[in-house]
Amino acid sequence: MTRSSRAAGPREPHARDPYAGDIYAGHQRRHKPAVPQLAADRGLVVEDAGTGFCGAVVGIEKTYDGDFVRLEDAKGRTRLFGLRPAAFLVDGSPVTLVRPVAAAAKPRRSASGSTEVTGLRARTALPSRIWVEGVHDAALVERVWGHDLRVEGVVVEHLEGLDNLADRLQEFQPGPGRRVGVLVDHLVTGSKESRLTSSLGPHVLVTGHPYIDVWEAVKPASVGIAAWPTIPRGEDWKTGICERLGWGTPREGWQRVYAAVSTFRDLEAPMIGAVERLVDFVTEAPQG
Repeated sequence: MTRSSRAAGPREPHARDPYAGDIYAGHQRRHKPAVPQLAADRGLVVEDAGTGFCGAVVGIEKTYDGDFVRLEDAKGRTRLFGLRPAAFLVDGSPVTLVRPVAAAAKPRRSASGSTEVTGLRARTALPSRIWVEGVHDAALVERVWGHDLRVEGVVVEHLEGLDNLADRLQEFQPGPGRRVGVLVDHLVTGSKESRLTSSLGPHVLVTGHPYIDVWEAVKPASVGIAAWPTIPRGEDWKTGICERLGWGTPREGWQRVYAAVSTFRDLEAPMIGAVERLVDFVTEAPQG
């Protein structure tokens, strides 16, 4: 048998080429999870990863070296730490503290609940007026609606008694663009007040509240009482109130009432509605 006719035996497998294919297969680089950013809001409790100091954020301070956060620990000690990436821990997890975003300033509200106008310049008073019965009525209207009235240029005057209304109107001569709004105490059907304020013409608006005196238009809770006492007819109302509440003289009682009012929320709804209608009436633009 010749060499060429001899049956070939099994062939040895080729050795594996270590450089064949993707040499990085199975060895791809793993990316570290991104460290979240967290606003350093006041009161946030964090731990400095480098020193282990744990405390609440009490402020952000800018130095020549950059931004720093000041932390205060449970013993009242404070330390400054630079706002470096992943420099702090919250619940054991790294975070990057950043300056808090300043919140948009909310519009300030006046005592009446309207948007407060800043940088207000004095303006010429409107020809129209709001009249109230007495000094206390004028003081409470100014206390709550003073800002609004100055914005609109409305003057509040007191009548020194509703009996003077007819003479004052005769002198003032209301007309288009020259209106009068009148706030009346105890404006109820059949009362003297309702008779004195009827049929006064289209340029005069009378509104009021049902209370005997403007003091009673202040909510009892605002002055620290459960309810306003009932005073018999014929007895001076303010004097009777002060005697029953132990407030001393009516002058001292008024000081309590006035100090108790800071916003419209301290007044009863009929008083609020009455004044709001008057303000709208006297500031309405004259019709063509």
